This record gives sequence, C-alpha cells and structure tokens, in this order.
Amino acid sequence: DITNKQAQINTVAPSLSPYEIEKQVTLPIEAALAGIPGLESTRSISRNGFSQVTAVFSEATDIYFARQQVLERLIEAREAMPPGADPRLGPTSSGLGEVTVWTVHFAKRAPDAPVRDGAPGWQSDGTYLTPEGERLTDEMQRATYLRTVQDWIIRPQLRTTLGLAGVDSIGGYEKQFVVQPDPMRLTALGLTFRHIAEALEQNNTSLGAGYIDRGGEALVVRSPGRIATIAEMAQIVVT
Repeated sequence: DITNKQAQINTVAPSLSPYEIEKQVTLPIEAALAGIPGLESTRSISRNGFSQVTAVFSEATDIYFARQQVLERLIEAREAMPPGADPRLGPTSSGLGEVTVWTVHFAKRAPDAPVRDGAPGWQSDGTYLTPEGERLTDEMQRATYLRTVQDWIIRPQLRTTLGLAGVDSIGGYEKQFVVQPDPMRLTALGLTFRHIAEALEQNNTSLGAGYIDRGGEALVVRSPGRIATIAEMAQIVVT
C-alpha cells in the first residue's frame, strides 16, 4: 500500500443535507483534529447524509499513535454533533492495500443428490432452508443471507489473522426490518413517527435480572427482548 499515513473518519447521518453535514459534522471533526502531533493536512467530503474526513500525517508519525489521538479527539467532537451522527474510524489500510478478493455463494445441488425437506439446504420446491429455519424463496433473499454469512461468520474469523488491517464487504444486501407507517392513520390516532421509533427501541432490548442462589447453585435470570422476526415486530404496542 503506497498511500501516505492517514486516518479516515466516516460519519453517516441520513437526515442531513450536504450543507448541514458540513456545518454540523465535518467542521466539528476538522476542528477537533487540529493540533494533533504529526498532522500535515486534512481534506473532507460532505454529501447528503455522509461525511468523510481524511487526516494526513507525516511519514515519521507512528500511525497507531495517530489513530489513538484521533479517537480521543472524536470523543470531544461527538458533543457538537446532532443526535444519530456516529463518526467511525476507518481501517489502517486504504483500498490500495487489498490483496485478495473472494466470493460467497451457495453450492450447486447435484442432479442425483438426495433432497431432505425440512433439513437445512436445498428443498424439493427450489427454496433454500437455512440452519436458523429461514426459508429463502428468491434471489434477493439468498443474496441477503450470503451477505449476513459474510459479515457475521466469515469476516470476524478473518479479522483475527495476524497483519490483517481490515475486511471490506461488497455486494449482497444487508438484512433490514423496514417499518413504513401510514401518516394518515398515525394522525388519526394522535401518534407521530417519534412514537413508533421509541416503541421499537424500547422493545428491542435484552435485560439481565441478576441471579438466584438455590442449593449452592446460581440460576441466571434473563429477559430476552431482541426482535428476531417480522411477526414479533408486529406485536409491539405503540402508545
């Protein structure tokens, strides 16, 4: 990687325009980074809902020391940012440092391979059943599942490799639960989008209730409350 020593700070704030991104996100970050030892220059990009600030350091600077200084300055910068804006520090290597690319795909079913309906794998109707019990019926659902496998199974294991700076995921679809309220019905019930957002946040939290000592044993009390399916989300009460 021939890129100079730099640290990239990426911030996503979907509700802000480019002008607001520059004033409320980009400028506070640039101001917070000023004065870091070894800092030579900063450049930035402010777009709709997205800010990227690149801090360039001298070649004599220890990049890990510089990243630590950037992280400490970001704590101060967060206080001046609007709610929901969360600046993230990028990897130590840029895109020029990518050394290998791989793809994740479903293994093709052999024509004479036995099909066991109800077991994980390809089903007789052409769908795919995941180990979690989710049935994938079309290409979009299968691409979404492959992205989930990449992000939550493959990527964490690869990041333990010595000398690896980062793992980027490209392609597929990130799994999302999308709520599309009817504004007219909300108004008729005296509710707003904020009520829905608060109800979803409050009902998507797991809590620990401590433990109970009995006969020399400790019984852990849990209250799982994370949303796992669309049906569970539909049962949330909005008040």
